[in-house]
Amino acid sequence: MTYYSLPRSVPVEHVKRMAKEIERKFLVRGDHWRDYASEKLILRQGYIASMNDRSVRIRLTNETTATLTIKIGKAMTRDEFEYEIPVDEAEELLGTAVGLVIEKTRHKVLFKGFVWEVDVFRGAHRGLVIAEVEMEDESDDPELPDWIGREVTGEYRYSNQALATQFEQEYDELSRTA
Repeated sequence: MTYYSLPRSVPVEHVKRMAKEIERKFLVRGDHWRDYASEKLILRQGYIASMNDRSVRIRLTNETTATLTIKIGKAMTRDEFEYEIPVDEAEELLGTAVGLVIEKTRHKVLFKGFVWEVDVFRGAHRGLVIAEVEMEDESDDPELPDWIGREVTGEYRYSNQALATQFEQEYDELSRTA
C-alpha cells in the first residue's frame, strides 16, 4: 500500500466538494420500476472506519472508478466529502473493510423531476431492494412512485454502513418486503 498525505490543494476533478447530502430512503415493492431505469452501475463498497455518526467508505463503481467518501451525521441531511482514488488502492482498502463488502446494482430512475436510485443488493443481502431520492432541500417533497413501499429514512439498520458492519446482528430483523 502506498502511504501519502493529501496535498494541500487537491485538483477539482478529483474532489466532490463538501456537500450536504439530503436524501430519503424507502423499501421497494415489485420490480416494474425497471421499465423506467436509465442507467445501471455495479457497486462494491466497504467501510474502513465506522462510528455512530460518521464513516469512511471505499466504493468501486463498474470496477473502473473508485472513491473514498467521508460522511458525518445521522439525519436526513449529512455532511459528505468525496475523493477519487486509484482503483488498485481501493481494492486493497476493501480488503481491510470492517464487516462485509456490500455488493449491489444501482439503477437510476427519473420520476417527476427527481432521480431515484434503486439499489438491488447481491451477496449476503440478496433480496433487499432500497430506493433513495436525493433532494436539494429538506423541504422538497418528491411525489412517490407507486413502486415505493415503507419509508426507512433514519432507520440505521437500513443504512449501508449498518448493512456492512452489523450484518450478523441485524440480518434477521431486516424486512425485505415493502
